[in-house]
Amino acid sequence: MANNTINPETLLVQMRAMSAQIQGKAVEVPTAEQSANFADLLRQSIDKVNNLQQTSDTLSQSFQKGDPNVQMSEVMVSLQKANVSFQAMVEVRNKLVSAYQEIMNMQV
Repeated sequence: MANNTINPETLLVQMRAMSAQIQGKAVEVPTAEQSANFADLLRQSIDKVNNLQQTSDTLSQSFQKGDPNVQMSEVMVSLQKANVSFQAMVEVRNKLVSAYQEIMNMQV
């Protein structure tokens, strides 16, 4: 059965190789460590967005329950941080998908 998931490491390697070919440069193959760093960075970013959303959800629920230690301003700032970070992650995803589609449409 074929695996239809997009591997970020493979995608990055393909993008760099195609970019180098277009520019007429020698193709530089990134090391496994460099690819792993990109994947780790992406994973950490997603985890951070998730943590911000969970924190804002917890603060929001605490405020709704009447917890005197949670201020309205703290809840609002937390919600805005979660919202902005999620929107940024969506934009990064859109750019990656767009780059992938562009590469797939290139004629070899």
